[in-house]
Amino acid sequence: MRDHHPRDENAPYPDVWHGRATNRFQWLLALIGAACMALGIELAVDSAWTSGVAPLVMSVVGCIAAGLLVLFGTLAFVHVDLKLDKECVEIRCGHIGLPRRRIPLSHVAGADFEPHVTPRHWGGWGYRWRPEKGTAVVVRRGEGLVLRLWDGHTFTITVDDAEAAVRVIRDRLRQGTPGAAH
Repeated sequence: MRDHHPRDENAPYPDVWHGRATNRFQWLLALIGAACMALGIELAVDSAWTSGVAPLVMSVVGCIAAGLLVLFGTLAFVHVDLKLDKECVEIRCGHIGLPRRRIPLSHVAGADFEPHVTPRHWGGWGYRWRPEKGTAVVVRRGEGLVLRLWDGHTFTITVDDAEAAVRVIRDRLRQGTPGAAH
């Protein structure tokens, strides 16, 4: 789902470059969340309620809450979309695009290719922050893009064809994005 193709080195980059990374394993976790919710509903509907109201309510609420947390937490990070236009980098997660982050290119000092981004190094999948590493959106293991921002922070995104994203960003920064390095 990219709007770019292999190109002649002298040809300009497209006005908008799209990249994406997907984690199909997250669908399995979403199914587990849905199963927890179904168990909670099943308990509420088919239980005889003879063992006491409090334990049953706690079981029903616990199953439904755990199911919702797992379901929505995983669906938010099934994939990440990266959109790079002439003014900014936009990162959108999941099917509804949240969380979303928009980083103006004028805030970007540079971009680097990272061949080995892993959830383990970031503390798991999702939108992550680690004081010694910066911020990241990690939906799978593999290649990623590391944005170096003018404020000294970094932002890492797992995305397919991250090398192409780095080339596009570096090209845009060389073209004189206001405030960007040349």
